[in-house]
Amino acid sequence: MAWLLVVVAGFLETGFAVCLKLSHGFTRLWPTVAFAAFALGSFGLLTLALRKLDVGPAYAVWTGIGAAGTAIYGMIFLGDVVSTLKIISISLVIAGVIGLQLSGSAH
Repeated sequence: MAWLLVVVAGFLETGFAVCLKLSHGFTRLWPTVAFAAFALGSFGLLTLALRKLDVGPAYAVWTGIGAAGTAIYGMIFLGDVVSTLKIISISLVIAGVIGLQLSGSAH
């Protein structure tokens, strides 16, 4: 259950990063409100998960999902540049997260 919280928190991290961009420096109301809601949800779920999980692997999974998700969202929906190196790098982030899970370092 704790890992599910980390995964959902990671997707919420993607949401708050995207809304941060869309808020244009907190000058647009609804993206700013959405940013705050996603951030509160993400940090809240991560906090709950950390009651049961080691901080290193949990934080790595949370940031990995957030970073990869944000980069993918940006390329698909926000017109960010798509390149082979960017795709390979995102794949390496995902592979690193999977590697941490397979290493047995988590509960």
